[in-house]
Amino acid sequence: MRSLGEVLQIATQFLQQKEIVQSRRSAEDLLAFVLKKSRLDLYLQFDLPLEEKELEHFRSLIKRLSLKEPIEYILGKIEFYNCLFSLNPSVLIPRPETEILLDHICQKIEKEEKKPQTAWDICTGSGCLGIGLKKRFSFIDVTLSDICPDALDVAHLNAKQNQVEVEVLSGDLLKPFEGKKADLVICNPPYVSLSEYDALDLSVKGFEPKQALVAEEDGLLFYRLLSQQLPLFLHKGAKVYLEIGATQGQQIKKIFDCPCWVRVFIEKDLSGHDRFFFLEFES
Repeated sequence: MRSLGEVLQIATQFLQQKEIVQSRRSAEDLLAFVLKKSRLDLYLQFDLPLEEKELEHFRSLIKRLSLKEPIEYILGKIEFYNCLFSLNPSVLIPRPETEILLDHICQKIEKEEKKPQTAWDICTGSGCLGIGLKKRFSFIDVTLSDICPDALDVAHLNAKQNQVEVEVLSGDLLKPFEGKKADLVICNPPYVSLSEYDALDLSVKGFEPKQALVAEEDGLLFYRLLSQQLPLFLHKGAKVYLEIGATQGQQIKKIFDCPCWVRVFIEKDLSGHDRFFFLEFES
């Protein structure tokens, strides 16, 4: 029997040869998952002998990781803004940039008067933005929407797991909200162009849903649609928060060049790239 420490060392070296980033951390996470232990427990039990069935399970996961499958899909979960979200390849893996977007939104709400309001998370995917918002502010009425039925199944599951009550609607962009108006709209739409998609790493384009990544018109299609449709769905003073591509800031600013928006501004991510687009609706 090989010990836990030996197995970790062998797996780490194998992943390094396959040029997997954070090889040691990934091996630890997968072994902790197999053994149903915390990573800290591993460090306290390096001499623990592993059973053959445990080794077989671990090897199968390491092989998947070596083929560039994202560890979040292998584990089937990710921590995001003090919530735990289930994942599968029908939804995108939430990125740190999206977590920063949600934190921006929550910080702004913290400074406002606490009153009931309606929020929509459009193109919700796993539901991370809307569910994270609802978990933080129970007084906000949150609705999640997506065109993909499989994604909505994941969002339903995540709402239940995080013990929040949200409405989940099926449909393209704002179609599920006909006849309704919102005080807050959050959207992380597809914004990758076809040429950018071809250049993405295999871990992304080989596993994550293309429909949730790629948009026509150089990645700007959904922003153009939102600029045309949103004014019909917003209360006066409503706020809109969008995630955008790193090179799209000025183009999107032109798309939303309309007197109905009293405040329009772009904020950057931690890498200094344009990433977040904020709007406030007048009428």
